[in-house]
Amino acid sequence: MLKITDLHVYYGNIHILKGVCLEINEREIVTLIGANGAGKTTLLMTISGIVKAKKGEIEFLGKRIERFSPPPIVSLGITHVPEGRRIFPRLTVMENLLLGAYLRHNKKEIKEDMERIFGFFPILKERRWQLGGTLSGGEQQMLAIGRGLMMRPKLLLLDEPSLGLSPKLVHQIFDIITIINQQGTTIFLVEQNANMALKIANYGYCLETGSIVLKDKANNLLNNEMVKKAYLG
Repeated sequence: MLKITDLHVYYGNIHILKGVCLEINEREIVTLIGANGAGKTTLLMTISGIVKAKKGEIEFLGKRIERFSPPPIVSLGITHVPEGRRIFPRLTVMENLLLGAYLRHNKKEIKEDMERIFGFFPILKERRWQLGGTLSGGEQQMLAIGRGLMMRPKLLLLDEPSLGLSPKLVHQIFDIITIINQQGTTIFLVEQNANMALKIANYGYCLETGSIVLKDKANNLLNNEMVKKAYLG
């Protein structure tokens, strides 16, 4: 579904991504783990078209997209749930969700997807007329994921969905991510909680200072001594 080849990204003169190569197959959960500052968020922003690569290729469903701006990338079926939630705090839960469907026109399908999201996150249905900024951190994360799903993405990019959440909420979010994948959505998960991420993923990549240093099936990475020492504690 997604193929990245020899991707180089700079912020000014700082070389952030250094020849990154990775692949994501349809209906997989692929996770990218690494320390703060490794370049994980930059990679997602480059896939989304927010940051432009200096060199390399990004191919999605057979189409080169590395020069595309964000709107056509979203139209192709890639949705990005950013780190830090980035919901609209002065809009209601319903308004935030409907903004996720801004490129869609079939009202029946939009309503069906709204109910699906309320099934995942019943608290959002209870608070649907509440302003997004008044929600708790966990509720805002649910809203951010729900807003992303309202686009009916083929590929969902999730950046640190567990950040700042209680252990109970982390397990709930990861359970929902698994269900979303089982229902047919391919997921690229960037996550510092390597243990949780690798437990639900099919395949994993380790990013260090802008370079992929290790890749393997997720189960193998869980048992890899280097991964255990660096990321699993």
